[in-house]
Amino acid sequence: MNADVAAESPSAPSLWNDPTAPVAARVDALIDAMTLQEKTAQLVGAWAGASDEGGEVAPHQHEMEEPVDLDALLPHGLGQLTRPFGTVPVDPALGALSLARTQARIAASNRFGIPALAHDECLAGFAAWGATAYPVPLSWGAAFDPGLVRRMAAAIGRDMRAVGVHQGLAPVLDVVRDVRWGRVEETIGEDPYLVGTIGTAYVQGLESAGIVATLKHFAGYSASRAGRNLAPVSMGPRERADVVLPPFEMAVREGGARSVMNAYTDTDGVPSAADENLLTGLLRDTWGFDGTVVADYFAVAFLATLHGVAADWADAAGTALHAGIDVELPNVKTYGAPLTEAVADGRVPEELVDRALRRVLTQKVTLGLLDPDWDPVPAALDGTDPADPEALRGRVDLDSPGNRALARTLAEEAVVLLANDGTLPLDRPRRIALIGPNADEPTAVLGCYSFPQHIGVQHPGTPLGIALPTLRETLATEFPDAAVTYVRGTGVDDGDLTGLDEAVRAAREADVTVAVLGDRAGLFGRGTSGEGCDAETLELPGAQQQLLDALLDSGTPVVTVLLAGRPYALGRAVTESAAIVQSFFPGEEGTHAIAGVLSGRVNPSGRLPVGVPRTPGLQPGTYLGARLAHAGDASAVDPAPAFPFGHGLSYTRFDWTDLTADTQEAPTDGEFILALTVRNTGDRPGTEVVQLYLHDPVASVVQPLQRLVGYTRVALEPGESRRLTVTVPADLASFTGRDGRRIVEPGELELRLAASSTDRRLTARVTLTGTERHVDHTRRLHATFTQKPAT
Repeated sequence: MNADVAAESPSAPSLWNDPTAPVAARVDALIDAMTLQEKTAQLVGAWAGASDEGGEVAPHQHEMEEPVDLDALLPHGLGQLTRPFGTVPVDPALGALSLARTQARIAASNRFGIPALAHDECLAGFAAWGATAYPVPLSWGAAFDPGLVRRMAAAIGRDMRAVGVHQGLAPVLDVVRDVRWGRVEETIGEDPYLVGTIGTAYVQGLESAGIVATLKHFAGYSASRAGRNLAPVSMGPRERADVVLPPFEMAVREGGARSVMNAYTDTDGVPSAADENLLTGLLRDTWGFDGTVVADYFAVAFLATLHGVAADWADAAGTALHAGIDVELPNVKTYGAPLTEAVADGRVPEELVDRALRRVLTQKVTLGLLDPDWDPVPAALDGTDPADPEALRGRVDLDSPGNRALARTLAEEAVVLLANDGTLPLDRPRRIALIGPNADEPTAVLGCYSFPQHIGVQHPGTPLGIALPTLRETLATEFPDAAVTYVRGTGVDDGDLTGLDEAVRAAREADVTVAVLGDRAGLFGRGTSGEGCDAETLELPGAQQQLLDALLDSGTPVVTVLLAGRPYALGRAVTESAAIVQSFFPGEEGTHAIAGVLSGRVNPSGRLPVGVPRTPGLQPGTYLGARLAHAGDASAVDPAPAFPFGHGLSYTRFDWTDLTADTQEAPTDGEFILALTVRNTGDRPGTEVVQLYLHDPVASVVQPLQRLVGYTRVALEPGESRRLTVTVPADLASFTGRDGRRIVEPGELELRLAASSTDRRLTARVTLTGTERHVDHTRRLHATFTQKPAT
């Protein structure tokens, strides 16, 4: 290690630096030695972007706050560094050097030699310049493949850890309740079991690489009124318990997540940042979570400015600490001088500071940040000379061939074929009309938390940092013998109709039209999808529906392709398109995946993680609705979607047969074992997604008509059969009863094996016997699938 990035060690060894001592003893000794200012300094972050010259980080100027004064802050210590890589474009090697030099300074500036914990965004890949842009979480849900998501997350985590980052602000475990919400692209879907299993796999992958995974947004953020970002939440305790909380519960219990981030919203008048019952009573006392709770950016201050439940910064700090928020992010504000003064004059008990501090220091100890051999130089810089920063430029690759291969596989599995009259796969077309605002736009595959869309747009002279082939380019490669005529037609949201005539002419002269429509990701109104980009209606943005209708009238078959962050109502196209291909911001390899589906090189296996609405005004809506939420004679409105949750077509056919059940009855603490045979009856390899839904016809409280309780992917060659066995614990029938406790009731159930929430293939009618049984967070959470060749 070079001397100019070496941390200055404390003058004498101390218990807290002894890696052989118990963690709790090390932490207690350190707390006992700290002043109040040194304690509160560990509970705050400082937003500082890395330097592209390899120098120390520079404080970030944010429109909501003044930049921090590091010279004044560091002598007392620092809890976290906020987004060193995700603030400005910086070469990864020079960013790693900048972070290492800053960490050395932080450790040398405080009495105890404690470095900061560095966190960054990793919603769809490490949000750093030049890092792989993977498909967004809604595509993870569409893949129905936890194992692949786990591998992707491990790759993301390895890249982050290699350059000195410790914590990732992902995954988002919000269950979609209204697809008008702009952040739908960040979610995994509308079903809590799908969100929980995919999100937990992501946590496991990230944590396996040594990165602290951060579950967000706890809890209920996605249930805001009218799909408006940061709007109040109208939700009862049963909806929260049975829909919103299960993914977090699973990720804490099975994923091993070490951090949780609060939701901005208030539920029934109580902001999450001030909810002791949620952040302490449920999360810690009931579920046993022992990590850190970090504030969503500015959330502690929002208790005063947006929620009006705190009188000033000190009141906000005391309220949040009491509720259970350990770390204020992104900058020091309420947990700085206001908190210190409030503790000194007795308004806030110092025990609350010590409680949060113990959690923060425990995490730093377990990360090795207090060990005597701690080195600020990350693995990516091993063997390099930091004295020559320019020689480092380009030495760290955050977009390796292995990463891109993972990104492509996930993108391919996530493409959903919604409709097809036989036009797809395209059979050597001579003339293709490629039309639409997303057909030749490199960033059309990216979500709003990708680096190019989140940060890069603020630096227009900076290269994207990764290769983003457009669909125009990949189609030309996929169909080398076809003449591809491109016409933009209209913009994503500009409403421009002047290009429609040219688009229709191109369509009429072609054998097939590929219309590429959808969203542009952005932040706070700068896009049609993303944080703060909520939709009033689910019509395609701008004039895209008019363009699509004009193409449908051209007489040429139209393949509608969506590159979007949410599902949209497609009007006539639902029945008049030759085919519809849905892709949710599929990442840097996404256009290769779509081109492969169009050609047949890829047999689509994606399934909808959210339903596609039939008309633009049918929100909020979800397949999880109770009976009264579905069509009936009492209303003229039919809320049924055009394409339901779990739907997706293939280029081959699958038969499901020979359902058996080991028993028709089982006690409320028992299980059922079902078996079925799935056979590929088509002429090409394909993957079926077998979904298991539970229907409870009679219950003591109103239940969804059905809900997903299990799924598995089944890959089959032509003519191949597999015998699937699924073990279904009675615990999966549990729900929150009238007294607020989770119960399993005796009675009849239907276990529906289905290809979507509306495509039921086989049904087992079974009965739970015995007495009502109370269960808790230790209940069994999964139906277990096994596969073997059919005999």
